[in-house]
Amino acid sequence: MSVRVVLADDQPLIRSGLRVLIDDTEDLRVVGEAATGAEAVRLVREQEPDVVVMDIRMPVMDGIEATRHITAGTGPARVLMLTTFDDDEYVYSALRAGASGFLVKDMALDDILGAIRVVAAGDALIAPSVTRRLIEHFAAAPTPAPPPARPRLDDAITEREREVLTLVGRGRSNAEIAEELHISPATAKAHVARLFTKLDARDRVHLVILAYEMGLVAPA
Repeated sequence: MSVRVVLADDQPLIRSGLRVLIDDTEDLRVVGEAATGAEAVRLVREQEPDVVVMDIRMPVMDGIEATRHITAGTGPARVLMLTTFDDDEYVYSALRAGASGFLVKDMALDDILGAIRVVAAGDALIAPSVTRRLIEHFAAAPTPAPPPARPRLDDAITEREREVLTLVGRGRSNAEIAEELHISPATAKAHVARLFTKLDARDRVHLVILAYEMGLVAPA
């Protein structure tokens, strides 16, 4: 079955270019386009897509607020933010709102398609080196509002799980975690799976954010 995609961007040229790119593949299909965040939220309710490629800066409702509405719902849609790293200071807020990852507008076309497939498959580890750079940059910057108070989540995990979460927060893959902790890749994967359950994390990006919030990883 094809991955169902909604495109949300206030620039028609961006939307049309992405539609041509996506519709030229066999496993991806655009099921709707939105020029505002509010339209994106409505389309998600109507079309129930697998992935929303969401711009951050849009009229009526920005991409961050739209993401918050979408991820709070019960549908399958996962949000992939579309941003320009150099001048967009809202990526970290978007990840807090529930986005599963991000695209940078000057990414190679094949990378954009690959990112959509990764998010649709339930993962969020897109371009690990870029993920680390973004998370570290925006974790160090002031956020529009402080995060809600959390219980001591670190009390719910073991010391080994704390080590694994620290490495996830540094952008390490399961294979890298296994090598660094001298455990098997299967064991590393099992630890990450338990962290998802214990910390009620949506995906790997959410684990990265939690690692920062728990003070396991210091911003650069």
